[in-house]
Amino acid sequence: MFKSVFAVTAALFTSAGAALAGPYVNVETNAGWVGDDYSGATTDIHVGYEGEAGTASYYVQAGPAIVAVDGEESDTQFSGKAGLGLPVSEAIGVYGEVSFLTAEDEDDFGLGGKLGLKYNF
Repeated sequence: MFKSVFAVTAALFTSAGAALAGPYVNVETNAGWVGDDYSGATTDIHVGYEGEAGTASYYVQAGPAIVAVDGEESDTQFSGKAGLGLPVSEAIGVYGEVSFLTAEDEDDFGLGGKLGLKYNF
């Protein structure tokens, strides 16, 4: 649920246009639960840049990530993400994001991605 709220907020800021172009700081916490069992949270403290290239909007950001697994000691890693948004028509846009999170063990290096379609009424 929290991740969805943050994703919507990020999408709104990303789609806001040239008024917000340039460097920024983004602090975001993503927490998880299974039922009522809390599993942990990761807090990203990123510095980023967003802008436009033609009709596309983009952003890149990176910085420390505080990983707090329930019942374990917190750990600081490095994380980042980059995204791109493209208008398909006046009402439809597509977007994508790639992300990463380092780990103590090379085999646990985390990569993520998302693709989406947005329709404006």
